[in-house]
Amino acid sequence: MDKAKQSSQALWKHVRQYLTVYLPRLRGRSPRTVGSYRQSIAMYCQCLKEASGSSFGNISFDHITRDSVMNFIQWLRNRDCSSSTCNLRLSSLKSFLKYCADEDIGLTSVYHEVSRVPLMKEARMPVAYMSQTAVKALLAQPDAKTAKGMRNRMILILLYDTGARVQELVDLRVSDLQLEAKDPFITVTGKGNKTRGIPLMDKTVSHLKEYLKRFHSQSEGGAAAPLFYSMLGGTPHKLSTDAITVMVKIYAKMARKTCSEVPERVHPHLFRHSRAMHLYKEGMPLSYIAEFLGHVSVNTTAIYASADVDMLREALEKTDPGLADEIPHWKDEESLKRLCGL
Repeated sequence: MDKAKQSSQALWKHVRQYLTVYLPRLRGRSPRTVGSYRQSIAMYCQCLKEASGSSFGNISFDHITRDSVMNFIQWLRNRDCSSSTCNLRLSSLKSFLKYCADEDIGLTSVYHEVSRVPLMKEARMPVAYMSQTAVKALLAQPDAKTAKGMRNRMILILLYDTGARVQELVDLRVSDLQLEAKDPFITVTGKGNKTRGIPLMDKTVSHLKEYLKRFHSQSEGGAAAPLFYSMLGGTPHKLSTDAITVMVKIYAKMARKTCSEVPERVHPHLFRHSRAMHLYKEGMPLSYIAEFLGHVSVNTTAIYASADVDMLREALEKTDPGLADEIPHWKDEESLKRLCGL
């Protein structure tokens, strides 16, 4: 067997081990995370295939160079991928090659060469979130007199009150509720199968108890039944994330008719951002918010520390209270930011 063929076989052997053993079994990565890595590697191989005019079976470690990775970034940009998407693909590729270098010392040079490819600079965008007025308008849309409306209202309430990701929400089971505890809370399972307890507001607890009476008083699945479900063949099946996304868009369109503060683009994750931003505005430390959201690093939560226009205006008025009774020196958001040196 020639050297090129051996290199090709070694590459695909490492790909298989990385995706089927290392990530899911040894690192405990979720299927969604493994899928993201798989897609990144597949896209890079497709780029190599197009550039070399070769087949997938002939792609080897010899094709993996710093230049080929730089070409891959440009290949992604030509497909209108954002800087964050390109960085995600690049980070996934570096992670895979680091694994290969750990498994075979002969591949260390390949990893080091690619590791020098810099991440793209990402424009810092202010975090999008809804005002409390907009959240209230959305929560008022479901008709709680109907069974479906009551369920949907409960979903919206939990999305906001817990700040849970939509996948965490659909994975909830009745057993995850601890409503009789001294301080009621709910247990959610996040990324990496890590669990965290989230305290619940008294009003949310009351809504949950009413919801349970109506939807789980005679549930066949008992404590193991999905908290939010639809009946299929007489058996409760948990809702999909797509179903909740569509539901949120419908209610947002309805709420926008009576509340201009409801954004044009509303999705489940916006409730998470909104809850975090409201907590930050109320004075909760970022370290607490990070724990509340299930972030591994507080650096991830730092996006909420970016002051918005209202916070800047309030800070200016506190510095010079007389401004509150005068005509503002700013007319729009950009003028206010320039005034603050941003």
